[in-house]
Amino acid sequence: MRRLLPLALFVALLSASCGEYNRALKATGPDAVQVKLTTATKYYGIGAAGLEPTATKKQKRKASAAFEKALPLLEELTALTRGDTLFERVSYMYAKSYYGIKDYVLGGYYLGNFSKTFPQSKYAEECDFLNAMCSYRESPAFELDQTPTSNAIEQFQYFLVQYPNTTLTDSCNALIDQLRHKLEQKDHASAMQYVRTRNYEAAGVALRNFVKKWPNSGVREDALFNILKNDHDLAVNSVEAKKAQRVAEGLRSFDTFADAFPESARIKEAEHLRDALNRLSTKPNTPAEPSPRP
Repeated sequence: MRRLLPLALFVALLSASCGEYNRALKATGPDAVQVKLTTATKYYGIGAAGLEPTATKKQKRKASAAFEKALPLLEELTALTRGDTLFERVSYMYAKSYYGIKDYVLGGYYLGNFSKTFPQSKYAEECDFLNAMCSYRESPAFELDQTPTSNAIEQFQYFLVQYPNTTLTDSCNALIDQLRHKLEQKDHASAMQYVRTRNYEAAGVALRNFVKKWPNSGVREDALFNILKNDHDLAVNSVEAKKAQRVAEGLRSFDTFADAFPESARIKEAEHLRDALNRLSTKPNTPAEPSPRP
């Protein structure tokens, strides 16, 4: 019998909670706003606690469900409190609840709309940051279209301009670096696709643009080596009228690679390509094989 008591108590509390929530949803009359706001604030508070950096696993698990419960009440309240002093607070909770349930499209829309509607609000900075975070969350894997990634970078940069004294500067810069790395990966992968398909001229343009755009890239050595290898293959496959020019371009690419990475593990292979280019320039009719693709 004693074992049944905790279960019975839990059921009673759950029923009371559901009853309270349903009453708030159905509330009408002069007290409706206060009843709905009290219940919405309760569930919003549970959700917000789960977003805190110090949140426990239990709080994180409860957060989304709590925000889901708060949203219908807050949606009603946005209509009921429009023009009232409560409207700002309700709009803030409503926007942030969408972020809390990970609906980053609607979350971004309402968070951005909040800071436009209430630019002087104490919540405006947070909403602008979370709006940028929504775009960050929507950024796809680097293989896909990176328009959302570029948009997210622009939003973080705009945020830093708007709030030059923000305490979130380091966080924004770290997130911008992550997003830029994704763009870098995309550009490198696109260039290497031309290399793999032996589209020599397109590969040369894409790789050179990559090196120019990302001078501090972690794959700069690989890019410069592939420029050399691609130039070698283009020269090998050129018509006689263009061969001398392309050999000269390949030799310049060797010098660029060797100057930048004289201790590279691939320097011997690079020297082999240079020597092949030199032989090609002195014996233009000597058949040569293109270098193997990566």
